[in-house]
This record gives sequence, structure tokens and C-alpha cells, in this order.
Amino acid sequence: MSQTLSASTLLVVPLAPLVGSVLSGVFGTQFGGNWMGRRLSHSLTIFGVLIAFVVSAMTLKSVALDGARFNETLYTWMVVGGLKMEIGFLVDGLTAMMMCVVTFVSLMVHIYTVGYMKDDEGYNRFFSYISLFTFSMLMLVMSNNMLQLFFAWEAVGLVSYLLIGFWFNKPTAIFANMKAFLVNRVGDFGFILGIGLIVAYAGTLNYTEAFAAFAKSTVLAELPFPGTDWMLVTVICICLFIGAMGKSAQFPLHVWLPDSMEGPTPISALIHAATMVTAGIFMVARMSPLFELSDTALNFILIIGSITALFMGFLGIIQNDIKRVVAYSTLSQLGYMTVALGASAYSVAVFHLMTHAFFKALLFLAAGSVIMGVHHNQDIRWMGGLRKYMPITWITSLLGSLALIGTPLFSGFYSKDSIIEAVAESNLPAAGFASFAVLAGVFVTAFYSFRMYFLVFHGKERFDQNPDAHHHDGSEESDPHHHHDDHHAPHESPWVVWVPLVLLAIPSVLIGYYTIEPMLFGDFFKDSILVNTIAHPAMEELGRAFHGPWQMAVHGLTSLPFLLAALGVAMAYVFYMLKPEWPTAIKRTFMPVFNLLENKYYLDWINENILARGARALGSGLWKIGDQKIIDGALVNGSWRLVAWVSDAVRRVQTGYLYHYALAMILGIVVFMTYFTTWPMVREWLSLSSR
Repeated sequence: MSQTLSASTLLVVPLAPLVGSVLSGVFGTQFGGNWMGRRLSHSLTIFGVLIAFVVSAMTLKSVALDGARFNETLYTWMVVGGLKMEIGFLVDGLTAMMMCVVTFVSLMVHIYTVGYMKDDEGYNRFFSYISLFTFSMLMLVMSNNMLQLFFAWEAVGLVSYLLIGFWFNKPTAIFANMKAFLVNRVGDFGFILGIGLIVAYAGTLNYTEAFAAFAKSTVLAELPFPGTDWMLVTVICICLFIGAMGKSAQFPLHVWLPDSMEGPTPISALIHAATMVTAGIFMVARMSPLFELSDTALNFILIIGSITALFMGFLGIIQNDIKRVVAYSTLSQLGYMTVALGASAYSVAVFHLMTHAFFKALLFLAAGSVIMGVHHNQDIRWMGGLRKYMPITWITSLLGSLALIGTPLFSGFYSKDSIIEAVAESNLPAAGFASFAVLAGVFVTAFYSFRMYFLVFHGKERFDQNPDAHHHDGSEESDPHHHHDDHHAPHESPWVVWVPLVLLAIPSVLIGYYTIEPMLFGDFFKDSILVNTIAHPAMEELGRAFHGPWQMAVHGLTSLPFLLAALGVAMAYVFYMLKPEWPTAIKRTFMPVFNLLENKYYLDWINENILARGARALGSGLWKIGDQKIIDGALVNGSWRLVAWVSDAVRRVQTGYLYHYALAMILGIVVFMTYFTTWPMVREWLSLSSR
């Protein structure tokens, strides 16, 4: 591949998974007569994603080593006035990195699914969906304009809806996918408002043109939003970020993500760890030239991110469902990325996005492997001692957990530490609270991650005492094909399941060490991310303090985050290995706090009982009073009744007899004469009496 990137090569990346998806979806499901067998179906979709990954890797090489760039329109859909609606690709460091992450994690998930879903009757449909998801996500990260971004943004939302409700006979799954869809609509409403404002003021949907319009004209950058004293840029940025809050599950629009664990485990890894939830983070980084113009928006992002990072971590501590622990950890880590965005450390946010994609996909897939090993039970209270039965799952989980808590030399350490440093260097008013939140979050993350790790892999074996062993807790599929005796020992998963674990564990350990320098302090993102270093000096300060990945790791051993993480692990060990009666005692003592966490801060209750019921009450009020009584009753029916009454009265007067009309004329004359002769006298009399 030469210096330049060709459009045809780039088109292969999203289209290969799309072709696999269409073939598998049309010819491999009941809908298409199901003449494609399972083997052909998964081979085609895996091959499509493999091609996409190989081409993405070549693109990344061209972009990183040869400095190749691509920003062209491939197809003009329509032109309205001066507004062009196009499909085009923008490939730079940010895009190339995202393409590789999306295709690699997707490839691992595709391979893993062969083992995980082997007994599911929706096997081909599942492969069709995940390939379609890969296509949508690639279109999202490669787009060079906001129209394509928005369409792909909605497409990933749609596919996530299909996947969360994949087992459509399960009521909880149907509720969860509806919830995800509705909460995302709230965010998307803000998102499309932001795009609309950009179009209205910059007159273009193209990224580069829109950024240039705001950068060049100081008028646009300082324009107030009509009718207010807010800055237009601030309103645009906050609207765009509301879109990110829905997609990237930031407080208070985070409520859909834990429930989405009702979908099969491979989905949790693909959508809720590595790709879809990071779309919001990617979008804000892509829009950095706009966000840099508004400190208010950056403060808002900092606050939302730090609330998410800290308070969602607390919820992870009390979860017993293995997938939900990992889900809350995802929420917390997305909070970290958002905090980095708010501190203008966009490259750090994207760096954490990348490292996190590998170790979080690994943790989810390992959780799925554990679920398979213990015959589809998900409650970590009924596991324990799995280390000797499932050695590969155990070692990869341990590596993933160490990366998650930020152990020096692991990939998570480099990105997480950089976020903490960047927030500490930020000079925004909200940075103080954010700094506290990300530090406290380190301890919380270490505590719940290792609580899960110790309960699952160490200690005494508890899978024989599970009261729910025969009727599942309903949080994973109650699989009709699993007629195992629940008391026989767990076993390591088949190779299609553990190979992806090993392949994800490698970057989880190494990738941070090798990529921190080019990504944060090199030229990798130089033309994709723009920071106003005078106003927001955090990245400059980080660059001064950085002396290479090895020194950073050595220094990390004495830093506060490392001590907090070590303390968290130690406390988890004491609580769940040495003194298991302590957590129970603490829970009894702090019952109100436990109830608050158990009910997830009552946010679901507020959403269902206040917002949803209020909206329904408002709707039925408008329908019954506004529609039925006022519009139908008064305006529509009232107007014809009035016309009928008037015409009825007039009809009675118009009799057609001459003497009736003569009488009416005489009476009229009498009335007028009386009026003209008596009225002046009456007026005079009134004026005299008033004196």
C-alpha cells in the first residue's frame, strides 16, 4: 500500500462485514429458508470481519508510519441549497486506531461466539446482527461528515436494540432493550439539535468545513445563542455531549447499560465494553476544535464524567451477577474517559478508550467462559475455586483485572494514570471535584474487581450449595440444551472460547507500554485532535513530566493511585478470603446505604414513576381535555352547533308572509323613533343626577 489511501481499499473495511451480515441474515435464518448451515454462516461472517481487520491494520500502518491521510467524499446523496449531504471517509490517526480496535475486538467476539452460542437456535441470526453492528460502527468512525455520523449513530443503536433483546421470549430482555432504545433517544435528541445548530450557523455538514467556520470567524465563536446570553458554541457543545451521554452511558442516562446485560455475553463484550459505548467518547474527541472554544461545556463534561466514574463504581461493589459487576466497571471507566475529555486531554481519553477496549472485552468474555464452565449460573456467590478447573480463563481474567485496576506496566496503568495526572493539571473550576472522584475511583475499582476475582477463582468451591442451581436466576439464558448434572465439576471452555481470551490478554498487558509515546506525546493525533494549549495546558504539562514508559511505571510504584489500588486489592482479600463474615456485618450496620446502592440510587424508580408516569399523565390529560373536550368538543362540535342554532333561529323569522314582514318593519320604525326621541332626554337626566 503506497503513501496514499485509496477509496476502494477503504470501502472494503465496512462493506466486508456488511456482505457477511446480509448473506447470513437473508439466507441463514428461518426467514430465508435457512439453507445456509451454521458452519457456512459463521465462516462467512468471520471471514468478512477478518478482511476488515487486515485492511484496517494496513491502513493504520500507512497512517502511522507513512503519514498517509484520506478525506474525500465518495458519494453525494443530495444537495439542498448550498448544503451537501454526502457519504465520505476521513482517515487519520484517530480513525485508523478506532478501525483497528473495532475490527479486532469484533473478530475475537465472532470467534468466541462459535463456542458460546453453539446450542442456540438463533445462531445464524446472531452472527448476522454482530456483523451488521461491526459495519455500522465502522461507518461511524470513518465518516467525514455529521450526516453519516448521525445515521451510523442510529444504526448502532438499532443493532444494540436487536442484540439486547436477542432472546425475545425472555420478558427481562425485552424490557431491557426497550429501555436502552428509549434512553438513547433522549441523548440522540440533544445530538441532532447540536448538529442542526452547526448546520444552521456554519452551513455545512462536513467536519473540516464546520471546524474551519468556527475557528476562522471570531464572530461565530463568540456569537450568543438567540434570545439568551449563552454562547452559541456552548449550546452546540452541550447538545452534542448530551448525545454522547446517551450512547456512552453517562449519568443520568446510564441506566440502560447494566440492564443490557440481559443480552448474550458476546454482546456485552462487543457493544458494552469495546465499541458502541465508546462512540460518544470518540465523537467528542473528533469534535475537539468545537469543544475547545467553550470552557462551560468542558466543565459540564468534567462534572458528569466524575459523577459517573465514582458513583457507578460504588454500585459495582454490591452486585452479585458476574456480568453486572463488569458492566458497572464499564460505566466507571467511561466516566474516566469523559473526565479526560473535560480536562482537554482528548488524546488521553482516546488512549484509555483503546486500552480499555482490550481488557474489558477480555473480562466480559472471561465472564462468559466462567458462566459456561459453571453451567450457566451467573451468581458469583455460588462459584469459588475455579482456578484449578479453568486455568486459561483464570490467568487471562487475572491479567485483565490487573490491567483494569492500573497495575504499573499493564496497559490500563498508562492510560488511567495519564487521566489522573491530566485532571490534576487542569485549571478548570470543576477539576477539583473531578480529581477527587478519579482518585477515589481507583480504590473502588480495585476493590470490586478483586472482590469478583477472589469470589470466582479462589476460596472454597461453592457451586454445589447453589439454591438456584436448578432454576436459574434468570440473568442468563436458561438453556434447554444444558441437561448437566449441576454438581459435576466445572471444566475449561473449548478452544474457540479460550483462544480469543489469550489474544485479548496480550494487548491488555503490552499495548500501553508501546503506544503511549506516539499517541500522547508524538504526532499520531496531530491533525485529528486540536487543543488550545494556552487555555488548557494539561497535555503540555504531562509532556514535560513524561520520560518514557519504563520510568513512568517505576514512578507509578510510589504514586498515590498505585497505593490506593493496592489497598483496594488488600481489602478485597481480607473481606472475601480471610474474614467473609465482615461484609455481612458491615451490610447489617449500614443497611440504608446498602438499600440506596441496591436500588441504584432510585434512578430507575424516578424514571419509571415520575418521568414516565408524568409523561403519560400529561399525554392522557392533553388527549382527554385538550383533544376531546376543547378541540373536538368546543371547536369542532361547538362550531357546527352554533351554526345550526343560528340558522334555526333565522329560519323561524323568515316565514314568507308579506304581513309578517310589514309588521316587522313597523315595529322597527317604532323602536328607532322611540330611541331617537327619548335617548337625549335620558342622557341629560343622567348628567344632572351625576352632579
